[in-house]
Order: sequence, then structure tokens, then C-alpha cells
Amino acid sequence: MEYRFLHLKFPASNTFVELRSIIASIDLRSIGISEWGVFHGVFGLATNELYWVLHEDLDASTSNTDNLVKFDDIVRRLTDADVLIIDQKRFKPTVRPLEHVARTASGVYVFRWFDVNESDVDEIAALSKEAWNTFEAGFDTEVQGLFAEAGLKEGSNEELSDGRETMLLVTWYRDLAVWQDSREPHPKARELFLKRHGLMKEAKPIATRLIPRGT
Repeated sequence: MEYRFLHLKFPASNTFVELRSIIASIDLRSIGISEWGVFHGVFGLATNELYWVLHEDLDASTSNTDNLVKFDDIVRRLTDADVLIIDQKRFKPTVRPLEHVARTASGVYVFRWFDVNESDVDEIAALSKEAWNTFEAGFDTEVQGLFAEAGLKEGSNEELSDGRETMLLVTWYRDLAVWQDSREPHPKARELFLKRHGLMKEAKPIATRLIPRGT
């Protein structure tokens, strides 16, 4: 299972509405790709930017190379529509999501980008999974996914050589008030999060909202 995260911008507009329309016009089903979600910014993204998260279909019987061709075709269609691709990353899920289906809940989705050592990915995933036991029980929140780079940088056929890679944590909160309250988690969760933080070189959160499908 591979996920593709696209950070998109439509310079011809000052809102994300036209960009969302361009995305919606691409027939993903015909090429065996599914949409995990489209997200606009609460803070951290410009008004004419979106995060578009895709993944390969579960029943796809194609090779990794074939999937790369499919994703590249999507990129071509976006470029032809004058969409600027600020960033794109290939990720694999770690301990979440448990089900590879489109997001549907309204609320706030915080994307936390982690710069880590490749050798620490498994430990970070294990610490996170244990911490969520008490973290999620204390707030109206749910971790949506924890992802790690698939091992290749975009546009390169060479393995990552510096031992560093990006991880992405996506967490849903009912609203920003819950997000603020969650800054004071259960002591056990706090202890585990501090250990996890010690393995990171830096972290950057971006708050977003899901754009419902069909809008």
C-alpha cells in the first residue's frame, strides 16, 4: 500500500475553490487510485492551496512501477491545468491507518511533518501507538495515520543516502478547542510523546479541514 501526498497551489486564483474543481475532474477510479482526502488550510496553508492525499486501490494487482506511472499521470494532468505542485511525497503507512478508506469526519485535521533518522522510524511508530491508548481516551480526537517515506525521494532513482527521512502524523480533532486542550495530555502519553520528540530533528504542524467529497 502506497500513499501519495500532494501539496498543490493554483496561482490563477486567490481561493482553493477552482483548485478543488480541477481535482474533482480527474477520474481516479479509471486508473485504480483512491482519494483519502482533500484538505484546505486553517493555518499554515495559503488560501489557494490544498493537500490532496491519494492511495492505490486495495484490489489493484499492479506492480509498484505501474502505480508510479498512474501517479505520474495525475501529476501531468494537474500540470496541464496550470496547477503548481509545491511538494509531493510517497509514503507507506506504519501503525495507522487500519483501514484504507476516505476520510469523512468534519473537524480539524492536523498534519505534523517530522524530520527523523530512518533508523528511528520503527521506534517512533511504537512510541506513538502506545501513547495513543491514553491520549485518545482523554480528548475528542483520533489519530488518522502515521506514515513514513517509501524509501525514494521524488524525482530520484537513488536510495536515500543521508539516513534521514520524513514521517507524517495526521490527527483529527473535533475542533480547535480540543486541539488546544490536548496540549496537556495524560501523563503517560506525555512521557511517551517526549521520548518520541527526542528522536526528531524537527516537527512542523499544519492545521486543515477536510473538504467533503462532492463539494
